[in-house]
Amino acid sequence: MAPDTAQETDFDADLFALRMERSRDDLYGMLGRLYGARPDYPAFVAALDAALARAWAGRPADLKRLDLKRDLEPDWFQRPGMAGYVLYLDRFADDLKGVLDKLDWLERLGITYVHFMPCLMPRPGDSDGGYSVMDYRAINPTYGTMADFEAVARALRGRGVSLCVDFVLNHTAKEHAWARKAAAGDATYQDYYLMFDDDRTPKEYEKTLIEVFPDNAPGSFTFYPEFGKWVWTTFNEHQWDLNWANPWVFLEMVEVMLFLANKGVDVLRLDAVAFMWKRMGTRCQSEPEVHMILQALRAASRIAAPSVIHLEEAIVAPAEMVPYLGAGEHSGKEGNLAYHNSLMVQFWGALATRETRLMTHVLGTHFPRALPNATYATYVRCHDDIGWAVTDEDARAVGLNGPLHRGYLADFYTGAFPGSFAAGELFQFNPETGDKRNSGTFASMAGLERALAAGDAAAVDRAVDRILMGHALIASFGGIPLVYMGDEIALLNDRSYKDVPEHAHDSRWLHRPRMDWDRAARAQAGQGPEGRVLAGVRRILARRAATPELHGAVPTRIADTGLNGLFAFVREAPTGALLCVFNFTEFWATLRHEWALTQGATRFRDALSDADVALDDGRILLPPYARLWLR
Repeated sequence: MAPDTAQETDFDADLFALRMERSRDDLYGMLGRLYGARPDYPAFVAALDAALARAWAGRPADLKRLDLKRDLEPDWFQRPGMAGYVLYLDRFADDLKGVLDKLDWLERLGITYVHFMPCLMPRPGDSDGGYSVMDYRAINPTYGTMADFEAVARALRGRGVSLCVDFVLNHTAKEHAWARKAAAGDATYQDYYLMFDDDRTPKEYEKTLIEVFPDNAPGSFTFYPEFGKWVWTTFNEHQWDLNWANPWVFLEMVEVMLFLANKGVDVLRLDAVAFMWKRMGTRCQSEPEVHMILQALRAASRIAAPSVIHLEEAIVAPAEMVPYLGAGEHSGKEGNLAYHNSLMVQFWGALATRETRLMTHVLGTHFPRALPNATYATYVRCHDDIGWAVTDEDARAVGLNGPLHRGYLADFYTGAFPGSFAAGELFQFNPETGDKRNSGTFASMAGLERALAAGDAAAVDRAVDRILMGHALIASFGGIPLVYMGDEIALLNDRSYKDVPEHAHDSRWLHRPRMDWDRAARAQAGQGPEGRVLAGVRRILARRAATPELHGAVPTRIADTGLNGLFAFVREAPTGALLCVFNFTEFWATLRHEWALTQGATRFRDALSDADVALDDGRILLPPYARLWLR
């Protein structure tokens, strides 16, 4: 019997109406507070309602089925089978079509979530790694076409892999069509940005702003003599900050968001969200209105593309980060994912110091054990630098001096500190504040580069163990672990970035090497340290998928072992606890089994190795850089 098209249409309309009813208060409850006093608010509401309806009407049938499936399985992204991979298209497989040939590699690794680093049309030349977007509705032609993108999205969906792309919210490229109209004098589009006739207001704002790129983009405003305006440019001269106090900017960005969702995007990585709202006398970061906007954006997705979730990129202090997953009035209604930047920072800090007091304090004090309808994106390295986000207050709590500790870590990871195993570079040193950040690949920062150069087999072993301990940590802490491209084969630093004019000023390209498929073949064959790392990462992700205690909704409780070199936490699953222990030193350590019993461990069996744990006179023996998931 042929399907009844009229019934299908009615069902579609009913679904949309039900989802609008579900999320209308989350959407317009926020927007009314932001924009409701404006005389054009009713027209804005009508335009937004129409845009949501159009997006739903144009949504492909297979994505509507996925919407329904994920409505019925709202924890799909929290399940232990979720494991992510982050890649640059041109560095992983040349272009989008080339990705199709590499899907088996990702599947064998255990990947169910792939993040294509910025792939939308960037401005020509320096584009801040693709985050200076010229056209949100077009793919970077270096990578292919939108049709190519849709084909890859379908292929990933067919393998049960979710696709994440970057959606830059704070700014556009100055070459964007809106910006070009603004520069030409169009008052409507000038109101899409933050433009000033003289520098008096910018100077007032700059009294409390923090420079993001002091080395190559000092200040937060740029004067353009050709049209006589000062423009807010938080990050770079070519990135113009949007005016989110204008509701029509919100509408434009919702339409783009749903356009991308209808092309097959499952996860929208909302870039630079902390900076979206400006308030005089503040840092203009994480203002309350930011969370209102983000809740409204998520509500719009839940109405017209409910299988899509939001990853909010807010690399801020711990107290600021948690609200991006929903807190207070936004609880369960804002982001579904947020980067656990503090976990990354504390991992590297504990490796450098060989002690975990600060890690235990920060992760145990500032973060809730569980999150409503949300979880973390956990990672050890990413495309960005490592900023040493350790507050003076947290440092003092464990007897450290904040500035000295941050300086030590920055020096350690350049390899300048005596005894350091790391090989990295500085990024954006600010002599006025003393702020230093670091660049480097996971393997090079963990000691493999220097160990290989020295021909030191024992040091190679230690570096491999550090790499695998890091992957075991992010796989078990709670959330979706993200493997950065090449980390699974221990790629080393790429210093050739200095030979590329548009990269030479930015040391982050040090840890953005091209995927080395010859090295991957050696790793697949089990050769060298890369083979050990690949086998280890595959094993970790496979064991994660088989360990139900690692579901993202399971609470994570930090457990103090009383031993400075060990870090531990408990995944408090209803079926029984999973105690995860990590040795951050190159020395053997022991842990009393009575302590493990008090933390809820009832069986001395390691879920990671899937083997029983041997006890020596009532003690658990932990080798250097041990990783243990104890049942």
